[in-house]
Amino acid sequence: MTDRTLRGKVAVAGVGQTEYYKWGQSPEPEFKLAITAILNACEDAGISPSEIDGFASYSNDRSEASRMSAALGIDDLRLAVMQWGGGGGGAAAAVANASAAIATGQAECVVVFRALAQGQFGRFGQGPRNNTISGASAHTVPYGLMSPAQMFAMRVTRFMHEHGVRQEALRAISLASYHHAQTNPAATMYGRPLTAEKYDDSRWITEPFHLYDCCQENDGAAAIILVPAERAADFGHPPCYVLGAVSGSHHRAAAGVHNDAHYATSTFETVAPRLYEMAKVAPSDVDVVQSYENFTGGVMMALVEHGFCAPEEANDFFTLDNLITPDGAFPLNTSGGNLAEAYMHGLGLTIEAVRQVRGTSPNQVRAGGVDVSMMIAGPMVTPVSSCIFGSEASL
Repeated sequence: MTDRTLRGKVAVAGVGQTEYYKWGQSPEPEFKLAITAILNACEDAGISPSEIDGFASYSNDRSEASRMSAALGIDDLRLAVMQWGGGGGGAAAAVANASAAIATGQAECVVVFRALAQGQFGRFGQGPRNNTISGASAHTVPYGLMSPAQMFAMRVTRFMHEHGVRQEALRAISLASYHHAQTNPAATMYGRPLTAEKYDDSRWITEPFHLYDCCQENDGAAAIILVPAERAADFGHPPCYVLGAVSGSHHRAAAGVHNDAHYATSTFETVAPRLYEMAKVAPSDVDVVQSYENFTGGVMMALVEHGFCAPEEANDFFTLDNLITPDGAFPLNTSGGNLAEAYMHGLGLTIEAVRQVRGTSPNQVRAGGVDVSMMIAGPMVTPVSSCIFGSEASL
């Protein structure tokens, strides 16, 4: 059935974010951060928050839809959905869930959001603090394999070994993010440039990850408002449509104790083909990519699995000159990304994908906006997700 698609059925009405803080340093509680980001998205769209009738989030966000509905003065809450799975693998899946609800008439104005206040609720990205362990952790924690960095380093090391990838490829991804952050005043690393020497001299977190291969840890919030496509021209910015949004993972991706049959993967091998099929584009049609950097190695693997280069081409593809605006052939993470803008579990990257279509990015790829902009969410977790936004011309 050709009508079973999200392509061109949903548009972005507005985007919003709060100020970003170092983890634990937000002066506001997490719920207020979420509300602030949503109000900023409403202002961007030029609508009243009472027009919102649905909420979609991921990574077990704690700001409950019913409570937000009351705070925002919403009369009719029609949708409240949460994507399963931790981390940022749901950043594009939440867009997919919201879009599906709009396309099927379950809601008319849905906000996708994520809020973090780690000083209030505890820090992400560290090893467990339990006196006892059980399940899969009992096979890893006693040997010192505890944190996300350690777990993902295992997959990246295998990939680099199998395909002869050098450390310089990871360094280029990090340098590109920091390069773009220097022209983005909202970025936490604005005014704090990174050089190749500084990268090389930084401490190892867990090989092959230096300090600057790892994402920031931040407090803040971000939000995107989605509406039916027929409303795309109602807002004071160029139309931006959802061309495709998918999520999932391959066979045995969640097998415990690092027992995934396909180990050296970013989990997109079955997801990416479905994304391109829905969006009706090919990798060569994509003008700019925002790829979630939990760690730089995941970005490299995700771009390979989305068809932008072969594994054996990684050393030549992942160079600083290739990845940066204005002259790079493959602009990547043009707001600074999770490494240098802020870590909002990837929703900031989704907002940047929208800005590129609108032509409002701090590192715009093409004056006036791009036609096809991709966001990749949460490499190496499960489930993962990806989405593609497009201009009027892309339809």
